[in-house]
Amino acid sequence: MASLDSQLLFDLLSTPSVTGFEAPGQRVWSSYVANHADRVESDAYGTAWATLDGQAERPRLMLEAHVDEIGFMVQHITDEGFLHIVAVGGSDKAIARARRVHVFGDNGRVTGVIGHTAIHLRNRRNDKVPKWEDLYIDIGASSADEVREQGIRVGHHAVYAEGPEELRDGHIVGRAIDNRLGGYIIAQVMKKLAHAGGRPAATVFAVNSVQEEIGGHGAKMITHRLRPDVALCFDVTHATDTPGVSKAKYGNVKIDGGPTLNHGSANHPVVVQRLIAVAEQHDLPIQHEANSRYTGTDTDKIFNSRSGVPSALVSVPLRYMHSPNERISMQDVAHCVDLLTAFVHDLQADEDFAVAL
Repeated sequence: MASLDSQLLFDLLSTPSVTGFEAPGQRVWSSYVANHADRVESDAYGTAWATLDGQAERPRLMLEAHVDEIGFMVQHITDEGFLHIVAVGGSDKAIARARRVHVFGDNGRVTGVIGHTAIHLRNRRNDKVPKWEDLYIDIGASSADEVREQGIRVGHHAVYAEGPEELRDGHIVGRAIDNRLGGYIIAQVMKKLAHAGGRPAATVFAVNSVQEEIGGHGAKMITHRLRPDVALCFDVTHATDTPGVSKAKYGNVKIDGGPTLNHGSANHPVVVQRLIAVAEQHDLPIQHEANSRYTGTDTDKIFNSRSGVPSALVSVPLRYMHSPNERISMQDVAHCVDLLTAFVHDLQADEDFAVAL
């Protein structure tokens, strides 16, 4: 299995990068990958990409992930100094109350807690999931003026305060593994390619896109710009190996079972079959997922760019998605890095992935 630089993953997970405010995470990622690429660039909205020139002009391969994470944004500041919030991306209001958060204002980071009325003071017969307008952050201020003195205004963003931690050997929990992990994986692939002792035939673009959590806008822009001949998108997927999850409804995906390959919708059958063949050739474990209409990832914005980009989605199983304590296995991550690296080396000059009729 691939030897991984785990410190990079912890650095990425410790760097808040809410959708629309991704620059801090991009700086960490770009600084690392610049050591393993011919150049690193970024576009107007902050998508970053690293290029490793191949021996041939084509194919142009894009390895894509997204840097942004879900979070919150300050919507209203009360006269008493409380911060009402709205969700950025698919934040889960059911688990928000009583959690510590970091708010990022003009004067830097401010710690707060999302308010939660004590169990003694609630009518428990009427307990239910709160509405977003019922949630607020308490930063210890007693007035709106005190909030402003701490550099916070409407429009500033916040994330849960939880950081990454190793549960046991190779099993990681933390906030924003979705999808800081994808950027980490493609950075490790670039490192392996750069030090493999020879250039691949394909030119490789490792892309860390912005704004996936609100519609895949960064992926759409960068695919239009780079014009790849083939694309592999990397994200996390739901592990269904915990109590209460229906495998009949959501499929059978296990942590430590290897990365998953998606079938259907945006996933090009020739690219998917090539990934299967590479996995078999290198004895790498893979799992399979069915997507009949859409993937819910950047792949949906990549494959139909211009006249079409043969694309496939590769995912790492993850438990507790969109929570502050997502969980993965680094064994699955290592197998994913090995699969992608082997796929790159398997590409031949001037190869295309058109469906034969």
